[in-house]
Amino acid sequence: MIACGQVWSRRVAADNLYSQIVALLKVILPLGALALLSTLFLYSSKPRGESEIPFAEIEAIAREPRIALPNFTGMSGDGSVISISALSARPVEGEGGFLISGPNAKIDAADGTHIEISAGEGMIDTTQRITRLDGLTRIVTSSGYEMETSGLTASFNSGRIESHGALEVRAPFGSLTAGQLVIETPEGGDGQRMLFNEGVRLIYTPQQ
Repeated sequence: MIACGQVWSRRVAADNLYSQIVALLKVILPLGALALLSTLFLYSSKPRGESEIPFAEIEAIAREPRIALPNFTGMSGDGSVISISALSARPVEGEGGFLISGPNAKIDAADGTHIEISAGEGMIDTTQRITRLDGLTRIVTSSGYEMETSGLTASFNSGRIESHGALEVRAPFGSLTAGQLVIETPEGGDGQRMLFNEGVRLIYTPQQ
């Protein structure tokens, strides 16, 4: 009889311990879940780092597919090698071209002349094989000319470059202003030439 009582007491004690553990877990688990959610909330509320992309920009990228750091290369009819790089490019629907941001162009002419061009934005028309650069456009030639204008158009077919308007020029012999610049290779010629047109004003600076 005593033995049965001891067994019964142990069983009651075990049941009480189990009940206490279950009751304790009912308190600890919800508190743990709440702490975890609070931690996640704090991390999600941290200021966004510089490397993260704003949500609005993600939506814009989704709407307008872009190519990062594109490079376009071709050869013109006069033998010049034209290379155009940009920060980004996106296709123009139905027009066979690309809008480019931050373009930089390099032209290596057949006669050894090197020209570098940078602009704010532009467009490459792959159908007509022309490139149009807009915004403040800077042109630097290996012969010592540095020019600024409001934009220009370059042809992959002929290698002809034509400014959209007036320009300011720093040359080896001084400075000048003109209403238009044309860089081309004359038919039958053996090198490129620069033509300054429309009201050219020259300031000559003698060499020291």
